[in-house]
This record gives sequence, structure tokens and C-alpha cells, in this order.
Amino acid sequence: MLRLLLLLTTLASLPVLAADPGDVPTRHALALYGEPALDEGFDHFPHADPDAPIGGTLARAAIGSSFDSTNPYIVQGTPAAGLGNVYDTLLTSNPNEPFTMYGLLASGIRLDPQRHWVEFDLNPKARFHDGTPVTAEDVVFSFETLTEHGQPLYGAYYAGVKDVHAVDEDTVHFDLTDSESRELPLILGQLPVLPAHYWRERDFTQPTQDALLGSGPYRIAEVDPGHRIVYERVDDYWGRDLPVNRGRHNIGRLVFDYYRDASVAMEAFKAGNLDMRTGSSARNWATGYDFPAVKAGFVKRLEIPDGQPAGMQAYVMNLRRDKFQDVRLREALNLAFDFEWLNKNLFYGAYQRTHSYFDNSEMAAEGLPSDAELALLEPHRDALPERVFDSPLPIDMPEEPRARLQRAHELLTEAGYTYRDGQLITPEGEPLRLEVLLHDSRFERVVHPLLRNLKRLGIQGKIRVVDVSQYLNRRGNFDFDIIVGSFPQSANPGNEQREFWGSKYANAPQSSNLIGLESPVIDDLVERLIAADTRAELDTAAQALDRVLRWGFYVIPQWHLPATRVAFWDKFGWKEPFPEYGLDLDAWWIDPQRAAEVEARQSGG
Repeated sequence: MLRLLLLLTTLASLPVLAADPGDVPTRHALALYGEPALDEGFDHFPHADPDAPIGGTLARAAIGSSFDSTNPYIVQGTPAAGLGNVYDTLLTSNPNEPFTMYGLLASGIRLDPQRHWVEFDLNPKARFHDGTPVTAEDVVFSFETLTEHGQPLYGAYYAGVKDVHAVDEDTVHFDLTDSESRELPLILGQLPVLPAHYWRERDFTQPTQDALLGSGPYRIAEVDPGHRIVYERVDDYWGRDLPVNRGRHNIGRLVFDYYRDASVAMEAFKAGNLDMRTGSSARNWATGYDFPAVKAGFVKRLEIPDGQPAGMQAYVMNLRRDKFQDVRLREALNLAFDFEWLNKNLFYGAYQRTHSYFDNSEMAAEGLPSDAELALLEPHRDALPERVFDSPLPIDMPEEPRARLQRAHELLTEAGYTYRDGQLITPEGEPLRLEVLLHDSRFERVVHPLLRNLKRLGIQGKIRVVDVSQYLNRRGNFDFDIIVGSFPQSANPGNEQREFWGSKYANAPQSSNLIGLESPVIDDLVERLIAADTRAELDTAAQALDRVLRWGFYVIPQWHLPATRVAFWDKFGWKEPFPEYGLDLDAWWIDPQRAAEVEARQSGG
């Protein structure tokens, strides 16, 4: 018996060996949990119409003074809108599933059962727009270039990759150090593949305005900085008959016209110079669509339900500034925000208050921690405030404004703030001044009520509106007190959480860690989330992370709408029902007859 126990102990301590690629079946798709909804051999996505007409133009607005780069993957420069249409990825998602990736450039996938490696077989038909085949070497070049010279998100996203190499011309192999991450093999499929031969004599790190070479369904047709960028459908696109593309990418030209101000863009839409608007403000949605074309039925509006978590849009406080180090100040600032007044007086009651970083999902923390959450939180008890463990979440703060400001005043006094001539004085003896950085003047009316409440607390607040280029530069270098930021979430959060909250990215220029978080506790919870092996484990890890973030009061949560607003001139067609987990405009098309009627209306005919 002793020998048997020793043998079992020895076997248990041995590393799990990776499978040989030759012994692993080739798949057409990967699902994060369970099996793909669509079997191998499916004809098209259910929400796409393979018989949709081809052609026409979709003109949309890009808000900002201009762009100075057609390379969207680097730190420098302001990239043009719509560049993702130029590049294919190894895999692509089905918006009818929470997180399943189907073959695009890759025609086959082999995943080690222990997730120590993943291999992709490239479709032998895959071509760049100049006719050059897409090879495994292009994939290796793309991975190395993006993780070494691209935006920080690529380093965060693919941190669990140990090595990548070409097995042969059509097969690329990734060795994974982070074998606990169920998501990593899938997000490797999101890698945009760049042409190595094109970049061999070019500097990838520098902004350019060239019509860069890709392999996707559209190519750059016109670059006019300060005015527009235009993409044209690639008629001989290599992947047009793939199941993931059939019935998609139907529109002939995609135009992004640049406008400095969203209100001017709205006027351009009314005049028929733009075909579609998405994400309109509550005020515009409620009052801005009473012009004649709407009344005559030529302009339509839809609110399309969105099954994704709402994510977090918020006033983000910059922890790199000493003034925000005390959690009591941050909580007081939260108390000064009166969502109910805003929603009633400015938003026409259209929005829901955001509380959680994962609102509109089962990943949002509720009430007291569950036993499963406590198992993740207990090892960090000494580093967390006691209320994380024994207090309900800070959802039901005093709703009456006076009570909220009274509680804020108590917190500030407790933190050592005093008053002098009606001004709040920091413990260091200086007046407390806060600046909210914006790039859109329309948002000033939303910020002013917060500043009024801050003034009642003796805090000197002001708004700084800068142009988009300066805004992006200051945001990328974390040169702000408070900024309106967003942390979008999917139904299956994973590696991107490292860049949102991870210590490694707190001071990495252009990273998404806008708060400047450097917390070993949060780092650990992020890794627990990424390593979750079941849906229940993922939900629990997200809830624990959500709970710690919310009790830190790092942001002032704003609001959300569990739907996407789309206004458009009535020349488009689509297939219903809409996909559950995201709006897929690539599956829309232009109806020639309705387009002719709309054009006649716009020209006065």
C-alpha cells in the first residue's frame, strides 16, 4: 500500500504533458464554454441574408477635427475611423453567441486539451489585396510586431503566449504559458494579420496616411485628412463565400465624414449628407427627430436590445494625482453626483443608473459576498476594508440630495479637510481644485450639475474642453484630474481585464488603466477571473472583482441603456431577429428601390 501511495504521489507531481498536434482533432470553431452553436458546414450566420443585394453607399460621421494615421495599431497618431474593415483576423465571432470564434483566415484549429498550445491552419485561398498569399510567417510577424511595437493592449491581451512559430507555410503554432486562461486561444483568433512583405521596408511605429495593404472585405479608396476617409468593397475579396461572410459586407462604399461637433453632424444627417447615426444622446433621441423627413417616413429609428453587460461609463478619477489617494474623498465625490436629477431633467428618463462594472449580467455583485466570493476575498482580508466583507454594496446611498451632501461633508471632515472662506481646504492646507477634461462641448451641460454640488461642498471645479487630438494626447499620457471614461464588458470578460485594472499598465502610455490602479488584490482577482474553468467560477471571480472595485470608489458611475439607438434614412435592409449579443451592421444592405426613393426626396424630386 505504501508503495502504491508513493507511486500515486509521484505521478500527481509530474507535469501534465501537452498532446502531440497530430493526435488532436481539427475544429472549425472554438467556444469558451460548451460547444459552438453552428456545426461544421453551416452555410451562413442566422442573422445574415446570403441573397442580400450588393452595392450602394453608407455615409456616417466621425467626430473630431481630423486624423493623421491610417495605422490603428500603434501608440502614435490619431487613427482614422473604420480601419478595422481593411484587415482580416484568424477567427471571427458570431454575435448570436456569448463568445464563440469561427474560422476566417484560419480554416482549422487544433487546441491542446490542457491548453498548452494552439495551432491554426490558414485557408490556402487567403490573399492580401495585392494577390500575395497570407502565410504563417505573416501571422508570426503580426504577433511579434503588435506585441512589441503596438498599443499596450496587445501586450496585455497576449501576455500568456510563450512562443509563436510557423510549422509550415499554412500552419502557425502558439505555445502558451498561461494554460489556465480559457480565453487565450480564442482571443489569439482576434489577431489582425498584417502583410510582412508590405511592412518590410516601412516603419511600423510611425503614423502614415498611406492606403495600407490588408486582406479584409474593404480597402482604403480615399484618404482626405480633415474631411473624410472612404473604403470600397473588394469585389474579388478572397473570403466573400466563407460561411462567416456570406450575406455580410454587402455595402459598396463606407464613408466616414469628419465633423468637429456632433451637433453639426446632426444637421448633416437631417440634410441627407449622412445616412446613419448610432448612439444619439437622450435629448437628441427625444427631441431631435421632428424634422419633415421623419414625419414623411423617410427617416427611421430603432432601439435594438443589447444582451451584453452594460460595462462602466463613469467620471474616472486619476489616482496618479495625490489628491485622490484618500478613499473618503472619492466616496464624497460619488455622493455629490445626482443621477436622478439628471435623468429627469436632461435625459427624459431614458437611462438606468450604472452601479456595477458588469451591470445587466449575472457577473454583477449583489448584497453580501457569497461563500464562493469569500473564498477569493479572504486571503486579502488584511488589505481590504472590512465593509467589503460585512456591508451591502454602496447602491442605496441616501437618495435625497441634502442627505447625500451631508454625508459627503462628514466624510471630508473625517478625512481632515477644513473650510476657509467657504472653500474646502486639503489636509496640506491648499484649496481643493478639480478639473474635468472633455472633448465634446455638449457634455458640459451634464457636468455642470456635478460641479454645482461640488461647489456646495466647497470644492472648486471647472471644465476644460480641448480638441480631440489634444484630448487623446492628454488621455494617453494620463494628464487629467477627472475624465469621462468607459470600460466596456463582454459576456465573457478575460485578458482585457489586465489592461483595465492591472498594475503593469498603470503607467503604460495609451493603456486602458485610466484610473492608475496598482493593487496586488485586484491583480490577483483579475488572474482568477482569467483562469476560471467554468461559467460559475467566472461569474464568482467577476463578482469579487466588481465588489472590490466598487468599494474603492475609483470612479463615479454614470448611466447606461441596454440597447443601441440607430437612426437612418430608410434605404437599408436587414434580417430579423437581430443577433443577441451585438449589432452587426455588416449584415445590413442597401435596398436599391428604397435608396432611389430616398435620393429623390433628398434632391427635392
